[in-house]
Amino acid sequence: MSSTRREFLQTAGLAFGSAIALPSWVFEHEASASAATIDKNGLADVALATAKRAGASYADIRINRYRFEAINTRERQVQQVSRSQSFGFGVRVLWQGTWGFAASREVTPAEVRRVTQEAVGIARANAAHQRKRITLAPAPKAVTSWRSTFERDPFDVPLDDKIQFLLKLNEKALAVKGVSFINSGLVFVNEQKFFASTDGSRIEQYLIRSNPSFNVTAVNRDNGDFQTRASLLGPKGIGYEYLTQHDWLKEAELAGNEAVMKLQAKPVAPDKYDLLLHPTHLFLTIHESVGHSTELDRALGWEADYAGTSFLTPDKTGKFQFASKIVNLYADRTQQGGLATTGYDDDGVAAQKWHLIKDGLFVDWQTTRDLAPLIGRKTSYGCSYADSWGSVPFPRMPNVSLEPAKENNKLEDLAADIKDGILFHGRGSYSIDQQRYNFQFGGQTFYEIKNGKVGAMLRDVAYQSRTPDFWNACDMLGGQSTYELSGSFNDGKGQPGQSNAVSHGCPIARFRGINVLNTAARGNR
Repeated sequence: MSSTRREFLQTAGLAFGSAIALPSWVFEHEASASAATIDKNGLADVALATAKRAGASYADIRINRYRFEAINTRERQVQQVSRSQSFGFGVRVLWQGTWGFAASREVTPAEVRRVTQEAVGIARANAAHQRKRITLAPAPKAVTSWRSTFERDPFDVPLDDKIQFLLKLNEKALAVKGVSFINSGLVFVNEQKFFASTDGSRIEQYLIRSNPSFNVTAVNRDNGDFQTRASLLGPKGIGYEYLTQHDWLKEAELAGNEAVMKLQAKPVAPDKYDLLLHPTHLFLTIHESVGHSTELDRALGWEADYAGTSFLTPDKTGKFQFASKIVNLYADRTQQGGLATTGYDDDGVAAQKWHLIKDGLFVDWQTTRDLAPLIGRKTSYGCSYADSWGSVPFPRMPNVSLEPAKENNKLEDLAADIKDGILFHGRGSYSIDQQRYNFQFGGQTFYEIKNGKVGAMLRDVAYQSRTPDFWNACDMLGGQSTYELSGSFNDGKGQPGQSNAVSHGCPIARFRGINVLNTAARGNR
């Protein structure tokens, strides 16, 4: 049985109308009053006083509400509209140098008291197995509120407007001769967070993240070959205005044309090439080889069972030549539009910016209040994050970005000195080892560079390298005009697993003599 889009919207309106009408901080759940009637400061007083009476040296409570919306379409049809909300609290205590954590969706004074006592009980049980007592780096008291930068809250935008945006985008791609399929989607996330600690902090935050995306497929029906081209821009920590700041219709048309072109593109000949990596591609290489390798908990073996370790170790700090001297990579939780941008982390530490790689030298780590003392640091860089009120805060990646050149270098300037090279756009398939050392990256589109000029399209391209070899091969960077911010909406880590959103900004960059594979060749599939 089929239905029209209008009938679908009417049905969806009935199913989701109550969620649409809810104002900020309102979420009805069983066995509890609505969030709008919650006295968060009063509940914090209950939790912190209970923890202190039980002997905790430190305690914090997070009372958080999360909203999620996803809309998916294919060609001229709406496939799915998904909306969810979650509201609850989590209490963390430090008892004799050992963490304890418990959480609940029943947000009442009695339940806060019970859960806090449970967290202390868990800490006492954990203490029997704690090999080294935890010490927290100090954090200044903060009583404040913070709101991420956005012009229009996507949760205030009618559903029909969002669906129309996607269907128009689909039509633009389908109008390209040779395009057979397109999937498109919108995902929006809203985090409303309250944090209070025994250090005296009381912090409220309101964060928005937006993720438009699409994937176009062209098919050669004579030989069964098909090629795809996904959207190049990544998600950002801004509002619904993202859908007007970029010409998505133009990119959908371009994606359709490039998907068709890939059907006839020349397969790459494996060899060593000079590479020009566009920001829409390079951000993922930064994420995997730099972002993850500079996580201190990974280097200390805390994530070895799941997410792996790092080829970097604390003794290399300030001594290891990670990259060429033109390379400066920094962590930044204040970057406008960044997915990991915030006012304060889930330890109550203010957002900061600092270098991880300075003039090519590895100089610093990502830290939290309990990690910083382990390497002799007196303060935390504020990298603690939990993806839910029911999740334990632990070290997560900040925005990690590559500084552009001071000169106004453009793509043509970087290409001019390349005799035989390849230009990469977009993220593709990739693999990297557990130490973030050996890797392979593909992309979306590839163009050969001959004698300084960008030429014909290539296909089936990926490059291989080792992290320090790759970054030491970087010999020229684009200027600020080539800088773009992209990122990942879902970065998994931890057991039980949690998801973090994180951005990476960079200019276009040139890398000399990198090994390139043909991914369609036998043995490389």
